[in-house]
Amino acid sequence: MSDPADRFEQDPHMGKSFPNRRPKDAATLILLDRSGPVPKVLMGRRHHSHVFLPGKFVFPGGRVDPADRLMPIASPLDRRTEKRLMQRMSEPSAARARTFALTAIRETFEETGLLIGRKHTGPIDAPAGPWSEFVRASVVPDLSTIHFIARAITPPRRPRRYDTRFFTADATAIAHRIDGVVGPDAELVELVWQPIAEAQKLDLIAITQLVLRDLQAQIEAGFSHDQPVPFYRMLHGKRVRELL
Repeated sequence: MSDPADRFEQDPHMGKSFPNRRPKDAATLILLDRSGPVPKVLMGRRHHSHVFLPGKFVFPGGRVDPADRLMPIASPLDRRTEKRLMQRMSEPSAARARTFALTAIRETFEETGLLIGRKHTGPIDAPAGPWSEFVRASVVPDLSTIHFIARAITPPRRPRRYDTRFFTADATAIAHRIDGVVGPDAELVELVWQPIAEAQKLDLIAITQLVLRDLQAQIEAGFSHDQPVPFYRMLHGKRVRELL
């Protein structure tokens, strides 16, 4: 499921009212290539036959799976990132913060075939399902490479609601690639590396554009874990941006 926070602004059910469901936890990963003079981000275009957001460019992402918390890691999150992830969290814990980052890594693999982490020698005690591909490739997620960029909650009374954490990881963190995941019959039909300014001109929705601007601002400010993280939500019918 690609970029659930993209439901923040545009929804095919706009104008209808649904029960005010509790948002489900989700996570998204923006891969960042800073090897050249201009940083580039990886975007994927959704299949044109999708009912929701057909043909839109998105970041890979999706809902938290309970198995994500069981995946071993090579290195933990930066403590500053961990602390910000736990802000405004019900029952905050370092384990939940880690799980969000692992969800973003797993979803990125499922939608792009890219495994983010570090090569590992020896057995890996991973949960069944998509994480088994990490075992076969001898890759363990390295959370020390992860930056927390933004958080957004889908507005109330939508048929699906998500509380999404946006992360970035450097392209150098790609430890392995499985071909054939992206293509004409897949969820994402193509992947493109684009400078951030050019990416904002793609067929996006509002929250994606906002997060790209936030990412650009963080890069220009030095891309430090010390920088505050914007949190987008709706309050009394208006979008609110506060800093975590």
